[in-house]
Amino acid sequence: MSIAAAHARYLILEQLRIPVAVLSTALFPALTLCFFVLPFDWGDDPAAATRAVAQLALFGVLSGFLFTFGVGVADDREKPWDPYLRTLPAPPSARVLGRLAVGALFALLGMLPVVVLGALLTPAYVEPARLPFAFVTLLVAGLPFLFGGLAIGYSLPTKAALPVTQLAFFPMAFGGGLLLPPELFPGWLARATEVLPTRGARDLLLWSLGGPVPSGLALGAFAAWTVGLALLVGWAYRRDEGRRFR
Repeated sequence: MSIAAAHARYLILEQLRIPVAVLSTALFPALTLCFFVLPFDWGDDPAAATRAVAQLALFGVLSGFLFTFGVGVADDREKPWDPYLRTLPAPPSARVLGRLAVGALFALLGMLPVVVLGALLTPAYVEPARLPFAFVTLLVAGLPFLFGGLAIGYSLPTKAALPVTQLAFFPMAFGGGLLLPPELFPGWLARATEVLPTRGARDLLLWSLGGPVPSGLALGAFAAWTVGLALLVGWAYRRDEGRRFR
């Protein structure tokens, strides 16, 4: 654990040396809230305001996971420091745990401004007893995107990882109902989006806040994405190690 903490500290310092990256992580979901939520009058429907704020908080967590791991791992692989670390006797699990801790920290950084603005400027409300469960659900909901980011990072160079991450995330964020609720979609489209991991993550989070139970299709698709991407990460890591270290 001490080695993992040292890796996490190094990665945090590396991120802090690029303030614009930290600011974009923290402010982009909050700016999305300002454009998609605050201009509307939610006074007559606090439940809808709560759903809107929750969706954008999830948007911040998922984008933090996907971009931190997708682009961050790809960038590290192109530096001579990464191959050197792999030659050291420290277990790979220490590096993985350190990176996971940093990813969770920056995901939290993207979520907090949204939650604060939502609490101050909208009638959104969550029962205090539900907050711990909702926080755990947020982390669980981010697993497919954590694994997806790692798979991209270990498979592609940085120049390809960034556009691939953007092309993968933003259509899924829209289709999964993170920017507009699926209730506004045509019936067939709302049903079709249940196969997206973003839709399953959204429905799980809203359920943790007192919303309806997610459909079986959404839960099954979310589980399939999580397991499939976890297996893809293992394959990509072994492939990268075999190509660069044989």
